[in-house]
Amino acid sequence: MSDSSKDVTVVHLVRHGEVENPTGILYGRLPGYHLSELGRRMADRDAEHLASRDVTYVCASPLERAQETATPIAKAHGLDLDTDERLIEADNVFQGKTFGVGDGALRKPENWKHLVNPFKPSWGEPYVDVVVRMMGALNAAKDQARGHEAVLVSHQLPIWIVRSYVERRRLWHDPRKRQCTLASLTSFTYLGDKIVSVGYSEPAIDLVPAHLRAGAKPAPGKSKAFGA
Repeated sequence: MSDSSKDVTVVHLVRHGEVENPTGILYGRLPGYHLSELGRRMADRDAEHLASRDVTYVCASPLERAQETATPIAKAHGLDLDTDERLIEADNVFQGKTFGVGDGALRKPENWKHLVNPFKPSWGEPYVDVVVRMMGALNAAKDQARGHEAVLVSHQLPIWIVRSYVERRRLWHDPRKRQCTLASLTSFTYLGDKIVSVGYSEPAIDLVPAHLRAGAKPAPGKSKAFGA
């Protein structure tokens, strides 16, 4: 009988590709936001990157952009695509509005009541709640793919928050400094049931517009929405 405590399992958290969002709103959990043509190319690039890996389980957030990013990955391995509600984007009171880094939203008095506590945060789903659901999704995927690899497609904030938790960093942060570029992979390696390392890679970085990369300033006339 094999000792599961010695199994090495890798769970890749993939951020979805670029979204068609001509009005530049914070789309959050709103339905109807699909990958752009460039986003589909990013999804294909991730599928190519993972094609040679020992992937036995693929799952995605229920939102269209995550499903569309995960589909070519699942297809490349001949797998059915599963859906996990725990991988969804974080809830946000600014959903449906233009609210991005550098667009002046922080100077609008009507927004101040939502910005009083950046540690929770007061504008949306508490970070601790994000950690709980994302760790649940990670551990479930680890059990599904034990001894192999799993791919979960999610969204920037949930991926960054659960990585920060695992790496024992504070959860509150500057959104501009998240290391979680479009179509990036944040990879958690388990030994048995314990995470022993976290890796990060950007298979589609050459396709990512410069103003959407980690730490970049918004391009003239464009805002870098927190959930973009």
